[in-house]
Amino acid sequence: MRLLDLYKVETLDSRFASKTGESLPNTPQSRWKTPEYYFYYACFLTIPFFMFKSVYDISQPEHPGYSKFEGLLEDGWIPGRKVDNSDGQYSGFRDNVPYMAVVLILHPLLRRLYERWTSGGGGQQPEKVCAIDRLLGTQTYPRTRQMVRQRTHGYSDESPTISLLRSSSSPRCMIATALPKQYVAVATWTFNIGLLFANELSGGFRIANMAALILPPQTSAAGSGSSPGVGEWIDSYGGLVPRWEVLFNITVLRLIAFNLDYLWSLDRRASSPIEKKNLDPTALSERDRVSIGAHPTDYTFPNYLAYILYSPLYLTGPIINFNDYIAQSRHPLPTTTPTTILPYALRFLICLLAMELVLHYLYAVAISKASPDWKTYTPFQLSMLGYFNLHIIWLKLLIPWRFFRLWSLIDGIDPPENMVRCMSDNYSVLAFWRGWHRSFNRWIVRYIFVPLGGSQSDVSKFRAAVNYAAVFTFVALWHDINLRLLIWGWLIVIFVLPEVLARMAFPAKKWRDRPNQYRWLAGIGAVCNVLMLMAANLVGFVVGWDGLKGLVDGIVSSLGGRVFLFAACATLFVGVQVMFEWRESERRRGVDMKC
Repeated sequence: MRLLDLYKVETLDSRFASKTGESLPNTPQSRWKTPEYYFYYACFLTIPFFMFKSVYDISQPEHPGYSKFEGLLEDGWIPGRKVDNSDGQYSGFRDNVPYMAVVLILHPLLRRLYERWTSGGGGQQPEKVCAIDRLLGTQTYPRTRQMVRQRTHGYSDESPTISLLRSSSSPRCMIATALPKQYVAVATWTFNIGLLFANELSGGFRIANMAALILPPQTSAAGSGSSPGVGEWIDSYGGLVPRWEVLFNITVLRLIAFNLDYLWSLDRRASSPIEKKNLDPTALSERDRVSIGAHPTDYTFPNYLAYILYSPLYLTGPIINFNDYIAQSRHPLPTTTPTTILPYALRFLICLLAMELVLHYLYAVAISKASPDWKTYTPFQLSMLGYFNLHIIWLKLLIPWRFFRLWSLIDGIDPPENMVRCMSDNYSVLAFWRGWHRSFNRWIVRYIFVPLGGSQSDVSKFRAAVNYAAVFTFVALWHDINLRLLIWGWLIVIFVLPEVLARMAFPAKKWRDRPNQYRWLAGIGAVCNVLMLMAANLVGFVVGWDGLKGLVDGIVSSLGGRVFLFAACATLFVGVQVMFEWRESERRRGVDMKC
């Protein structure tokens, strides 16, 4: 495999690979060797150096602001360098990488040994193994699933267990069958959104708090003056991820998916298209696996628990719907072989190393957390602080997602790739949303956007706008129930409008005779999109609204800052043109990403 092949989207996820390899219609000739793009190459060889150097310089001990964030740094493994491990979310993952690497190796190995043991020593093919043994993927040997969860959440693991048992269970007692069919969807959404708020308000159902409600006052308070109560003692062991309620949001998506997949299965015919048409179940496309659906007998309580608590995808996803999970559990796909897994693992290791280098040499997160005086930085340094903060956010999400997807691939389940574009390879608000947390986007489309009516031609523009607002409000609340993320969600909706209006005002079909002029015009609009995307994500995930105002004031308050802003827009224009051609090169391979 060539180095360039390693960075193709087909290496990330085989779902993108073209079946024929033929170029898509109306794809232009390559521009990579034109004078215009040679100029762009020169820009790419020079400008990134200064971008990195600007943040490297303000991360040095000699900088006047170093003392403000020095306390947030830790000793690093690179000689002579500290490491910026101040991001609470990523540090929890980074500090436990060695332990998780052991689990990544042992879990699939033990499951395979368990399958051989249950199949009588390997006399049967894997797909012939008892379905429940395959579906309960974490049960490589007795109590493995419970051990994994207790190591993850400690004894507070019993709290999410109670939540799961309360939600939808087996088809004989879950919401989906206990109510008339027309009320199932409403009940499912009401219960699970209520569960999100309950987890937030209760702080994760601490056992000490529940004991105080159930036990007599003198019992719950006994020993409070001298030693902690039993409930507090149990809560004190929180495992690797003590705040289970934060990551339980991912589980809520699976609860909803299980119920709605079951509800929609009631409208399908009893006969299986696979048996009727004699199809190869391992060769089905993802769309076919989802549309054909699971058999009614698959909606059992053991399968429910296996799907909800599947260890590789339990903490962060990627999200896979129940129909696809069942299909792959019975019939592993050809994409879970070493030939496809090894290049993916190599890309993961490269990303992990890139993150380590960034954290050891660019202290952007620590600087932003230390409430800096923005006036001590130049406009270029301020903009690069925001830029690299966004890059670190991208990496801190991408690395855990790819780690857990790699674990799942090794275990025989191929979920969708969550992050298919680099943070610096996005120029469209709509396409950004499709490519960032992609499995969540697909979940949103299947379970919210399409049932609401979507944005098809028969839906009014106002209704489509309301649908978008409903979707992004849910997305913001699902991430975390706070005003900052609500503002982020609404900003995304607002920033979608200029792109939609521009596409209506300048349709591509009217510019077919002037492709270069249209590409340059689209590049100007894309620069505006990039600036809006950066602003929205800085508000939502980095510095908040007040921090963004400080950054913007520091950049545009002086003549030099305004000159820099113009130069930055010109640089973004160059980057956008390369993004355009990169996507055209994908289309020449028969790949249509739509993001």
